Amino acid sequence: MNLRIVILSIVSGLLLWLSWPTMPFTPLIFIALTPLFYITEKVKHRGAYFGLIFLAFLIWNAGSTWWVGNTPVPVSGVFANSFNAFLMTIPWLMYKNSRRRLSATTSFFALIVYWLTFEYIHQTWELSWPWLVLGNAFAMHPGWVQWYEITGASGGTVWVLLTNILIYAAWKRARIHDLSVSEIGKNEIWKPALVVLLPLLANLFIHPVADDPSKQINVVVVQPNIDPYDEKFAGGNSMQQVEKLLRLSGEKTDSNTRYIIWPETALFPQGGWEEQLNYTPEITAIREFLRKHPQAKIISGAVTLKQYRQPDEAAEGSRAMEDGTHWDAFNSALQIDTSNAIQIYHKYELVPGVELVPYVRYLNFMKKLALDMGGITGSYGRTPASEMLTDPAHNINVFPTICYESVFSNYVANRARAGANMLVIITNDGWWGNTDGHRQHMQYARLRAIETRKWIARSANTGISAVVDPYGNIYQPQPYWEPAVFKAPVTPRYDTTFYVKYGDLISKGAIIFCILLLIHAIFSRFIPGISNVENNQ
Repeated sequence: MNLRIVILSIVSGLLLWLSWPTMPFTPLIFIALTPLFYITEKVKHRGAYFGLIFLAFLIWNAGSTWWVGNTPVPVSGVFANSFNAFLMTIPWLMYKNSRRRLSATTSFFALIVYWLTFEYIHQTWELSWPWLVLGNAFAMHPGWVQWYEITGASGGTVWVLLTNILIYAAWKRARIHDLSVSEIGKNEIWKPALVVLLPLLANLFIHPVADDPSKQINVVVVQPNIDPYDEKFAGGNSMQQVEKLLRLSGEKTDSNTRYIIWPETALFPQGGWEEQLNYTPEITAIREFLRKHPQAKIISGAVTLKQYRQPDEAAEGSRAMEDGTHWDAFNSALQIDTSNAIQIYHKYELVPGVELVPYVRYLNFMKKLALDMGGITGSYGRTPASEMLTDPAHNINVFPTICYESVFSNYVANRARAGANMLVIITNDGWWGNTDGHRQHMQYARLRAIETRKWIARSANTGISAVVDPYGNIYQPQPYWEPAVFKAPVTPRYDTTFYVKYGDLISKGAIIFCILLLIHAIFSRFIPGISNVENNQ
């Protein structure tokens, strides 16, 4: 294999890594894929081509998300990065195949369609991992992508792919026609430059609805900094953790506080039965605190357990007791006030391998194979509970996005479409230590704020806790691995963005074209004259 081709694969992977949050070289994303186009043209052997594309994506995955293996089971990170790199090669293999029967321009279009379809599937199946959606590359620069309120992150993916295609096409034509520097500038560079500049200029014409000052409320965000390995899930200290949370909350809560936000799994780390929550010492202590602040509600993460009384209630993949009764464990969010009513939301987008054994309903023997990260082991349940946490008296609907869910642009937008006018992110990012994991996760929240034009209050167990405004600006970020509490004003918003109203139209359109391209590929096998186009490109 040509050493220069291998180096180009490595360069592509390094450029993708260097352009990714939280690295400071974001513009490199616009050229990071160009070496792969050259490889696609020059490498004919399918096995060698697969290896080169896989190598580039493995370097990107390992460089950007190596921290997923910074756990007691490092091999999980090796598998996750390798498997995701393998999946990323599929759209490129399809693109390579398309070049045999489609023109160069149509093949480029096919690549965009294939990649968008891949990203959409990667947000919807049980092996989901949308962390490296290309549109997430701009998370550190919300001013560049205010138009995500129209397109969502998929628009950013198109921006990245189209710019790389045009830059490569310009380079190729310049090389073929031996153009001078001035000729390149005059005849070629203006096309990719225009594609880069137009979305940036579009931000000048986007003017979201301003906040209504009369709707502003105060929230208190708590960052308890409880070690997820050595402290959080240790038996017998649940009440001590609640006392710490209440003590921190008391430092900032006043008569104007409407919500107090606690992080993921802050309550019942060993699990609390949902039917008995009102009788637990933890809830009793919380209500005693809230009686001093009756206008406030606490939104907290919790591990809850639910018993299915009737056989037909039990979800597929639920657990069975010795008497045959089925039950499930949930990564939940609770809304607690001074009444006896506790609203419960169950996390739906679960982390594969940690919270969810993918397709366990078909592979029953794998039920207990989820990684043990403390607390409940095995797959969490996905049986729906409340769609959001409501306060009808003040017309406030909070969607409590739990950890990994905040990476799913479609899922968050769906909850905003259902009526959420304020977002809360509760998370425990301490599992992966002081790595880029928690910093990237914080940055992605900025994109969800822009897409939905909602305020976000973010409580992270070990950091980074903060508030994000509808423009993606971060306020009061708290230091990592330090206890903290802060008070901030936020405003529930009742306007709806184009993206929230109509969904991810770009990805839906890509799926339609993908189906058409696959039909064309099938028919091309039986119709002479529409294959082997690659030789003429």
